[in-house]
Amino acid sequence: MTTTGEDHTRALTGPWWWTRWRSAVLDGSLALASAAECAAEGIPFARDAGIPASVAIVFGVIAGAVLLVRRKWPVAVVLVAIAITPAQMGFLLGVVGLYTLAACEVPRRIVVALAGMSLLGTAVVTFVRARQDMARGDLTLGDWFVPFAAVTTALGLTAPPVLLGLYVGARRRLMESLRERADSLERELQLLAERAEERAEWARNEERTRIAREMHDVVAHRVSLMVVHAAALQAVARKDPEKAVRNAALVGDMGRQALTELREMLGVLRAGEGAGRRAAPVPAAAVGEAAVAAASRVAEAEHAAEGPWLEELEELVGQSAAAGMVVDLSVEGEPRRYAAEVEQTAYRVVQEALTNVHKHAAGAKTYVRLAHRASEIAMQVENEPPPEPASASAAGLPSGGNGLLGMRERVVALGGVFVSGPTDAGGFRVSAVIPAA
Repeated sequence: MTTTGEDHTRALTGPWWWTRWRSAVLDGSLALASAAECAAEGIPFARDAGIPASVAIVFGVIAGAVLLVRRKWPVAVVLVAIAITPAQMGFLLGVVGLYTLAACEVPRRIVVALAGMSLLGTAVVTFVRARQDMARGDLTLGDWFVPFAAVTTALGLTAPPVLLGLYVGARRRLMESLRERADSLERELQLLAERAEERAEWARNEERTRIAREMHDVVAHRVSLMVVHAAALQAVARKDPEKAVRNAALVGDMGRQALTELREMLGVLRAGEGAGRRAAPVPAAAVGEAAVAAASRVAEAEHAAEGPWLEELEELVGQSAAAGMVVDLSVEGEPRRYAAEVEQTAYRVVQEALTNVHKHAAGAKTYVRLAHRASEIAMQVENEPPPEPASASAAGLPSGGNGLLGMRERVVALGGVFVSGPTDAGGFRVSAVIPAA
């Protein structure tokens, strides 16, 4: 975690304008040192200027103490240092002031202007002081020394603090930029984590819906036929033992087929779960992709596994006919193989529609139509009204109300169209069109 932005603002614990107590103590120490220096330098200035020493000392203390506000008003500190340069006071004040000015967020033209003024002022004062010393005989060097001393002293007191301040300021801005980028990256990672959690929740919901739909399609049809055959077996057990034996055999076949399909589906789910456990840990940047992959892993495994095909449609219709339903199957066009998910969806639509006829219109004549077209496959299951209204629930088959919803979800997921509803004659019709590609 990095302390940036709002956290950095809350970290300001120093008094007044200081960010930390350590900075306040440093500035106070520098101000005391500068005040002591200016007070000491005020004594010879008072002697040369002919003013009382106490006045010069007080003036030096006040001028030197200005360094206390160097972080808040760096321009004022430099101006004070330039102003007392003719009195040969405030060398520490000038050096620290120029450094602070160059390091803070001040326009470069102001830094250049004040640094130039300080350089010129220091050079002039040094030049005059050196000429006076040579005139009094304190210095016996040649005339070349005066401009050399003036330029050297001015550059030595101006250039190093300005250059150091520029470097520190640039480094500080770079660190702030990196800190802001780190804070932005942290927010982006948090957003990615939230989105990944949302995608994972969406994937879990989609997987629960898919499993519920598949369980319904696998179990409902087979069990419905078993219930119908069991009811017929109960009705003819004493009157026609041979038919009862045939119905019992059909019930056993239906049960075995339902168990086989359940085992296949559970095997696919366990294979997907095992693949998820063996997967290597993904990095944080790929959390979103991992969530999407987890959502589609079981679906891909299901498509790879063998499922019901359209060529088994006649057997499906025959099972309904064996249960007592009058079913008419018609196929138009040239039969051909489609993608696995297309054939499975078409098969499930017909299967669920026949199951609904067993549940809600027992004994009604049913028409199953399948059309192979150039770029699509169409299917329709339509039943007439049941011969006796009371026979609709004669077998006592429960209805969960999810069959039509599951069919619609399957067809729409492949880009198809699904329509269902009652007919004018009192029956019910289910129609679906699925793209072949």
